[in-house]
Amino acid sequence: MKKKLLSLAFAVVFGFTATANTPIDGDKKTIKTSESTVTWKGYKVTGEHAGTISLKSGSLDFKGSKLTGGEFVVDMTTINTTDLEGEYKGKLDGHLASDDFFGVKAHPTAKLVFKDLKSFNKDSYTVTGDLTIKGITKEVTFVVSVFENKATATLKVDRTKYNIKYGSSSFFDDLKDKAIYDEFDLVVELAF
Repeated sequence: MKKKLLSLAFAVVFGFTATANTPIDGDKKTIKTSESTVTWKGYKVTGEHAGTISLKSGSLDFKGSKLTGGEFVVDMTTINTTDLEGEYKGKLDGHLASDDFFGVKAHPTAKLVFKDLKSFNKDSYTVTGDLTIKGITKEVTFVVSVFENKATATLKVDRTKYNIKYGSSSFFDDLKDKAIYDEFDLVVELAF
């Protein structure tokens, strides 16, 4: 009887220990926002402008070493032009924050949520996600590459899908050299 109780006690203790040490089926990596960058580039007939915008929060989901998801919030109030200085920089930053473009008073954040990921090599994935800008959510597809504790992505975004029509020749005639192209680029480098 004592042997049976001792065996039962060992089974309970070792069974509990094995259960307590079993890894969770997935790992959420928090993005280090201060070490991550989001760079934007917008194009017009007569040239281009570039700048940065800050991540407010974000995470990437993994199962083992495989990327399985992600979610990010961008602080739209941090939109910053880096290719201009002084008065012209201030004017462009203010215009981008205005209702003509991103309307940051009413919409201080933008959000990207991964919906579907397909691996096409060891470190790269085609991602389909929901991008929300100015309260409007549209599907986007892009490539994410993961190396050690870093991830990179480049997105091409059609601003008119988010009701940002200012200077778009798709909506206004006779803009000539004042036209601003509908698509802009985002280059994202994430540290986790």
